[in-house]
Amino acid sequence: MGFSFGAGNARKIARIPLYALGRLITLFVPRTDRWVFGCGAGIGDGPLELWRVAADNGREAVWLTDDPRHAQDAAALGIPTLRASSPAGFWATARAGVIVVAYGLGDVNPYAISGGVAGRPVVAQLWHGIPLKRIGLDAPETLRSPVRFAAPLVSRALGFLYRLSSRRIDVLPAASHLVRGRLESAFGLPEDRIVVTGEPRVDALSRGTSDERRGFARMLIRRLIPDLPPGEPRLVLYAPTWRDGEPDPAVPGEEDWRAIDETLARHDAVLLVRSHRLGAGEYAPPAGVRRVRALDADLLPDVTRALPGLDALVTDYSSLVYDVALVPLPVLFLAPDVAAYARRRGFYGAYRDVAGGDVATTWAALLPQLDALLGDEAVAAERIRRSRDLSARVHAFRDGRSAERVYAAIAARTRNSERSSAGDPSSERSETT
Repeated sequence: MGFSFGAGNARKIARIPLYALGRLITLFVPRTDRWVFGCGAGIGDGPLELWRVAADNGREAVWLTDDPRHAQDAAALGIPTLRASSPAGFWATARAGVIVVAYGLGDVNPYAISGGVAGRPVVAQLWHGIPLKRIGLDAPETLRSPVRFAAPLVSRALGFLYRLSSRRIDVLPAASHLVRGRLESAFGLPEDRIVVTGEPRVDALSRGTSDERRGFARMLIRRLIPDLPPGEPRLVLYAPTWRDGEPDPAVPGEEDWRAIDETLARHDAVLLVRSHRLGAGEYAPPAGVRRVRALDADLLPDVTRALPGLDALVTDYSSLVYDVALVPLPVLFLAPDVAAYARRRGFYGAYRDVAGGDVATTWAALLPQLDALLGDEAVAAERIRRSRDLSARVHAFRDGRSAERVYAAIAARTRNSERSSAGDPSSERSETT
């Protein structure tokens, strides 16, 4: 299903009475030391990594979701769930002492997050990738008015509501100090709420040996896509990002699909297409194209563990470019609308600093680059060097223990919150110094 910020903002405005009612109820509901987790993309990403650490430390917790598929995935991992939008989900959120999300407060029950006289929860927003494109308050698109009438006034009101919601965040992990600045600006948070711990979501890319990670990833991909060619075909992931509800301009035409297939066949390679879960692009190759497979979010909600099994990434503005830098993988860029996207969305820094000076704007321009990458070890090595350099710029940690550091930050914040609720003046000083 497609999504746009305009439609999403309209729904937020319509639900203001529910937020007000939830705030009234939570004024009188005491918090416990129970944790609740949620993740809009499924049972994975940073929340799952943090869940494992919390479970190892004996924390009582429940996962909230309204998606039956996600509930089944959780059950397979032994994770208890509740429906987020149900009365039980509201009550679990209202009573939780710690709330963990990755996409937004809607990952749990958003009407039960406010605090009251009995205290408020510690909210950990783990986010879902290092931003390349501007997000949150930094992106005009986020605050797009759902109506043309009085649009500037509505956008300012949405900005106020966004800041009000963001103020509830107590812990927001950052991969590095460079990324910390982006998050501070995007969420409008004071610097003490953003902790440079590394991202729990990519811990799996640093645990074990490279051979172990690749072997597991290959097995996972083969299990999900059993009709891959025999042997060890090269695997190229194509991951276009979301166009804020607009059609994807990079969807190949019939001639493009034929040329893609021919290029892949020359190198015994397969293109795995992963459209954004909110995207509107239709990546359906015509009959006769044999070396393209889908690896959508419906098939694999969390792609992180599959990344070491790949041989290259093709993308435009996806945060996956930072994730695969940890593997590291060579990356090619296909961005047919880069000028328009820069005007409408914008980037952190110059796009060229990440993508280089050879960004393709058509498949016809990209395929010679892919041909060279798959056919020339020196070309592949140079692209891998670029990824390593990018990783050095944005990742402060590569030890697979970011979730442990985030857990420690939440625990410290929880202790401070408990002392503050008990009237300990030293806790107020520790929060403000």
